[in-house]
Amino acid sequence: MTSFHLHLVSDSTGETISMVARACMVLFDDVEPVEHLWSMTRNVDQVSDISKNLTENPGIVLYTVVDNKVRDRLEDSCRKIGVPCVSVLDPVIGVLGAFLGAKIHARPGQQHVMDADYFDRIEAMQYVLNHDDGQSTRNLEEAGVVLVGVSRTSKTPTCIYLANRGIKAANVPIVPECPLPDELFEAANPLIVGLIKDPKRLIEIRRQRLKFLNQDENTDYVNPELVHEEVKDARKLFVKQGWPTINVTRRSIEETAATIIQMLNKKREIEM
Repeated sequence: MTSFHLHLVSDSTGETISMVARACMVLFDDVEPVEHLWSMTRNVDQVSDISKNLTENPGIVLYTVVDNKVRDRLEDSCRKIGVPCVSVLDPVIGVLGAFLGAKIHARPGQQHVMDADYFDRIEAMQYVLNHDDGQSTRNLEEAGVVLVGVSRTSKTPTCIYLANRGIKAANVPIVPECPLPDELFEAANPLIVGLIKDPKRLIEIRRQRLKFLNQDENTDYVNPELVHEEVKDARKLFVKQGWPTINVTRRSIEETAATIIQMLNKKREIEM
């Protein structure tokens, strides 16, 4: 395993630069970066602190900084130390500016301003928390998405991810011998999506959950025959109701959410 220092410099929270770095690193095998995140870097004095650390831990510098004085000082410091320094957003911004014929307004942290979209995300997150795991089904009609599935099919984290995109999402669990709420079948507005997972993988995850909670593993919750039946019944329900289904066995939360967003966009286009 090859290890190296990766310095991520941002004039905001560092979320963007961290995601870009990780998206790039997954393309390399047997490489492990030692990340140094320098967030909220907005003046040249902060660059001096970064330079000192760079001297001790030389490596690649990736940055998203819009202030020219800070950028120039950072790049100058990297040249003196002899390390690569890359502005990851410049190529995209340059192409967009040329295509749109528009001027660039450099404002640090602009993507995190408290605008209407921000408050939509906050409202969506509150909705998710109030409608997690079937806690409330009174106003499912207000949801943009409702996820349905047996236990441990990643319903909650997927809903939270969707909320971060400003989408109100609820989730309703399928529990053996417990009827689903009438409100679920009466809801006409939301996109209802069924989530399924391979029974073997489901059993593994449930066993890990029971161990974490120090609970007895000798239960129907992880009984192979019963779990297979649970998944089969869930599939039948989704087909009967005409709900689109996603197999989340080999999908990350982000991939599942991306597929749901595509479905939601198509639904909205049809309704327009």
